[in-house]
Amino acid sequence: MSNKPVVRVIGTGGTIATVTDNRMDFTNYPETGRRISVAESLTRIPEAGFIADVRSEDLMSEASSNIGPENWPLIARRINQVFREEPDVDGVVLTHGTGTMEETSYFLHLTVKSSKPVVMTGAMRPASAVGTDADLNLFNAIRVAADPNSAGRGVLVVMNNQIHNGRDVTKTDPLHVETFKDSDTGLLGYCDPDGQVAFYRSVERKHTVDTPFDPEKMDALPRVDIVPTYAGADEVLVNAVRAHGSPGLILAGVGGGSSASPAPRAAMEAMADGMTVVLASRTANGRVVMTSGKQRDGFLVADNLLPHKARILLMLALSVTNDRQAIQQMFYEY
Repeated sequence: MSNKPVVRVIGTGGTIATVTDNRMDFTNYPETGRRISVAESLTRIPEAGFIADVRSEDLMSEASSNIGPENWPLIARRINQVFREEPDVDGVVLTHGTGTMEETSYFLHLTVKSSKPVVMTGAMRPASAVGTDADLNLFNAIRVAADPNSAGRGVLVVMNNQIHNGRDVTKTDPLHVETFKDSDTGLLGYCDPDGQVAFYRSVERKHTVDTPFDPEKMDALPRVDIVPTYAGADEVLVNAVRAHGSPGLILAGVGGGSSASPAPRAAMEAMADGMTVVLASRTANGRVVMTSGKQRDGFLVADNLLPHKARILLMLALSVTNDRQAIQQMFYEY
């Protein structure tokens, strides 16, 4: 009987699983390539068998642009099922396209109900391309998932030899392999060629087993839209969201969350109808903090969550409560 850690690799598609006949195709592959299974990807890195007993499955095969709120609970439920029904599994790796990886990672960070490692990875270059990062990223993700020190840190994203926090990570470059960053909080650690998994900081915000969000109870997530603001922005987009009847809105303001006056006025009218509005910032770093004026007007604040991350937390929050004070506390805790 093997005493190696057991890692289950679950595939969802993306660039990491895409191959074409042209080894110099770095841009057209989404339209011209085909996707290979996780099992096929694993044959490219037999070295993974030296560090873990790897089991594989394909949950779906989609570009990340096609993975969203209708898929997230399904993915979370499958990961929770693995940990519940296969207690010998020490960690899970989820392969995923990079375009929306940061959104799926934060949703799972809040809904996976295990402290065991869940590691997401993908690739910026298709598996068939010269200099692909697909194989090394998958190998490193398995290495991190197999490491007991990865437990209790929530969902991790492993790309380019770096370990990121699923809450804070964001994609910053559309083409280059060094694309994932952790806003202003910094990465968690490295998985470098010396074979070591090295962590340098912990994850302080609540996640996984310490949240009230249960994917087993989610048939459909509440709709939350994002309205960006800019110089001269008016009320048109906010009113469109209001007319649609969305229960939640992220208003991505400038600087500390402020916007040109027509947009917040329209948002206040929407709040009078029962909509929950959270102020985020289009800046890449820093916090949106509560002020007496924002509190008086009924707005909530996203703290340091990017607008698309704040959307995910608001969707989950609205699935369990409509109490604005309770929702604001979630933005301070998660």
